[in-house]
Amino acid sequence: MPYFWIFYLKIMKTYKVKGILLEEGFIEDYFISVDDTGRIAAMGKDIVLDRVDYLNVYALPGFQNAHSHAFQYAMSGLAERHATSKTPDDFWSWREAMYSLALTISPDDLEAIATMLYAEMLRHGYTHVAEFHYVHHDQNGKRFRNLAEMGSRLISAAKKVGINITLIPIFYQKGGFGKQPTEGQRRFISKDEDAYLDLLEASASACRHYEYANSAIGMHSLRGVDPNIVAKIAKNGAQNLPFHIHISEQLKEVEDSIAYLGKRPVEWMLENVNLSDRFHLVHATHLTESETDGLAASGANVVLCPSTEGNLGDGIFPLRHYQEKGGKWSIGTDSHIGLNPFEELRILDYGQRLISHKRNTFYSSEQGDSGHYAFNQSIVAGRKAMNNFSASYFEVGDFFNAVLIDANLPLIACTSLENLPSTILYSTDSSMQYGTISNGKLVVQNGKHYAEEEIREKFVRTIKLLANR
Repeated sequence: MPYFWIFYLKIMKTYKVKGILLEEGFIEDYFISVDDTGRIAAMGKDIVLDRVDYLNVYALPGFQNAHSHAFQYAMSGLAERHATSKTPDDFWSWREAMYSLALTISPDDLEAIATMLYAEMLRHGYTHVAEFHYVHHDQNGKRFRNLAEMGSRLISAAKKVGINITLIPIFYQKGGFGKQPTEGQRRFISKDEDAYLDLLEASASACRHYEYANSAIGMHSLRGVDPNIVAKIAKNGAQNLPFHIHISEQLKEVEDSIAYLGKRPVEWMLENVNLSDRFHLVHATHLTESETDGLAASGANVVLCPSTEGNLGDGIFPLRHYQEKGGKWSIGTDSHIGLNPFEELRILDYGQRLISHKRNTFYSSEQGDSGHYAFNQSIVAGRKAMNNFSASYFEVGDFFNAVLIDANLPLIACTSLENLPSTILYSTDSSMQYGTISNGKLVVQNGKHYAEEEIREKFVRTIKLLANR
């Protein structure tokens, strides 16, 4: 059989799009052929095949959601009521409400919640999620027979909807700097390093049941794990896995760190951990100028969750200064108060504009405009959070993941290619998204996930039984 026909038979589908965003900008009339595994088999302007699905869309690389707590989707919007003026309304009171939910959900509940959430992520354009997972044990705080039972349910949810997942089993050991864990944290706790490494191994094994799953290392925070163990695992743990950690999210956290360690959290990490681009520091909201400079110089990445950070009143990351020093960042939806990557990027940008009184927060001479720069930062650093170090937006051999913008929309239809990135970022909403391709398959079309009705029905039934809303 001629080689061409062998190649042709391996192609599952060929898409032709009106335009595609590559590193150099948008290119019109582009073909992408995928094989039966969802990988790009061929791409370019000159592919000629008989069977082509033409989509009148502009394709962008699928977004990476670099920080997710799936179970918290069940409480989205429920922490906004305060009975009296005496009720505390900061992060720490929100945390108690979150603990209450975490203590009630079963493995079946978690799977139903995550399935709905991940379908919604796909609908909004995320094609890969980093699941910062710390509800490990049963309601009594006892280990499941399968150490990765809850993590396995998250993988099952991802498989049902067709999203890529990086499962990050989180080491959670303490109730605060030098404090024993509280009763409300009983489902999270791994008592020591060995217990966590067992969990990490079990989670990696669970990922083998889904082709589009992998794992990473995660520490809850310096207050949640003995800092010396954090440094030890960073040095001696698997060096080929991403390393995620919450850091400097709240002022109280910084104050407690100074009291306990004599150092601010990021200051301590810079002095005690050999940071590199496999490290992903989540939030890092409260930094000094020297911490910001040191973090950027280390090559480590920051994961910013603008809608959640705004909702919790965390503060505003010093992004402008961090970028000037070459710092890299990605985005996540954290507690899922917001699920739109374009909205996350806008909130991030506008927060910087409000405190700097400048409008070029995202500007880069390499990308030429704010929209393309923001997409590039979030995509490239986001991929690193998932252990993918490819800087090419689309490449033969890679899985084809894309978010599709409807080219028929009036504002899009009359915009030049040069102005499309910023038009899409700053002037669109989810109603303008035609769909999402994940691993070569059109899993969301006309704004609807292919299994939406079944997923929604199970989710609603689960939430009603939880009776938390």
